[in-house]
Amino acid sequence: MDSTALLLASTLSAGTVLAIAALGLLINEKAGIVNLGAEGMMLCAAIAGFATVIHTGNTWLGFAAGMAAGAFLAAIFGGLVIWLNTNQYATGLALTLFGTGFSAFAGIRYVQEKLPEQTHYPIPWLADLPFVGPALFRQHPMVYIAMALTAGLIWFLYRTRAGLVLRSVGESPESAHALGYPVRRIRLAAVMAGGALCGLAGAYVSVVYTPLWVEGMIAGKGWIALALTTFATWRPARVLLGAYLFGGVTMLQFHLQGLGVNVPSQLLSMLPYLATIVVLVLISRNPLWIRVNMPSSIGKPFYPGA
Repeated sequence: MDSTALLLASTLSAGTVLAIAALGLLINEKAGIVNLGAEGMMLCAAIAGFATVIHTGNTWLGFAAGMAAGAFLAAIFGGLVIWLNTNQYATGLALTLFGTGFSAFAGIRYVQEKLPEQTHYPIPWLADLPFVGPALFRQHPMVYIAMALTAGLIWFLYRTRAGLVLRSVGESPESAHALGYPVRRIRLAAVMAGGALCGLAGAYVSVVYTPLWVEGMIAGKGWIALALTTFATWRPARVLLGAYLFGGVTMLQFHLQGLGVNVPSQLLSMLPYLATIVVLVLISRNPLWIRVNMPSSIGKPFYPGA
């Protein structure tokens, strides 16, 4: 029972990284922008957050630094693809390559650094309950913030005028422009908001989830988060559920190793990425699932003068 509770708790923690990043990418794509730079933004945010906590001792300042780093890189990406009309896919890949190299360079002096002792946040009374207490109520606040972000994004997208405008920009930027909406500025705001959430996810990795700095420590989570948006067919609630599914697959490898299951570690390490490929293949067999919710202008440039 204790090992099952531990697996559930670690699943929530691992899924939180993917959920926050995927929600940010979903905001981008709802506005019609595809950002393949999530991995690079998360790496830069991870070192920014880690370095900030090392120098200040404040975890929340580390999260703020990660969000700022992610938003800054996203703003550069947005300026290139929205105003200069560079190719979204090529620019996103360039951002990932830049982030990978820059974070490795900036993080050289922090490889051996250690963060201050982590603060624990058990919820009074509930944390002492058998099984559900250790599994659900001894998590870092960021786990619950990810759930709140999901609910907030659902409300924003489908219950507010601003959310309707954002979705209209993703569906038909020409129509939104004809109605007088500043399509480019709306897209830039969406890209920066998405970058900030990717940055928050990256900082969470280096500050809480794996409290250290190692080159390339995001280890493909940005790509999995990108696949999650398609897996969830651009629905925030499905993003959260999918994140926990992939988080559970990720943690299952360590759980099986702890139980002494005689399976090669390399095979277990493949599980999250294998699950990603399998899910995408299954979804692609029914294109209707994707077409129903996919923004019509996703990945397409917009020229106001055209």
